[in-house]
Amino acid sequence: MALRHAVLAALLDGEYSGYQLAKIFDVAVSNFWHAVPQQLYTELNRLESEGLISGKQVIQHDRPNKRVYTVTPAGIEELERFATVPAKPGIIREDLLVMVQAVDHIPAAAVIAQLEERALAAAAKVALFDRTLERLRGDLDEETFLREGGPIGPYLTCMRGRRFEQENHDWFRSTAQLLRERAAAHAEEPERS
Repeated sequence: MALRHAVLAALLDGEYSGYQLAKIFDVAVSNFWHAVPQQLYTELNRLESEGLISGKQVIQHDRPNKRVYTVTPAGIEELERFATVPAKPGIIREDLLVMVQAVDHIPAAAVIAQLEERALAAAAKVALFDRTLERLRGDLDEETFLREGGPIGPYLTCMRGRRFEQENHDWFRSTAQLLRERAAAHAEEPERS
């Protein structure tokens, strides 16, 4: 997937400025695609020049003017074409996993500290996803929303993000605990001569 498709998909829900889009990416899209604001602005310009989105200037009296974007019919066609291309499986590229892989040969304390820090961050993301899911489904319970509510796409990707972060949280915590217990047991072993 290219950033262009993530931007097009995010713009399907309405008319957004680059700033608003960056906020959407930070909260709702970050669980499946990462982009910094500068990348988003560059991609917005590219998509507009290709006719996949249209932008218009909004005059604001008490703030600087802003440009807002919407998906064009050509942008919808691009997403339809994209949906027919076989999706590549995701891969894990995680510095912390490299550290855990090496933990038998390096001091575990620093790795444990990072695992604990990441567990806290993952818990905060889970809470954010929970709030987002509640906001998306409104007054409906989850089962009813999944059967009848909408829009369903953002809800399903948010659910996936929540599950991913919950799994991260659980793994970070349990791995930190295991390494802590092993370090304590190792410290209690009598020295061998």
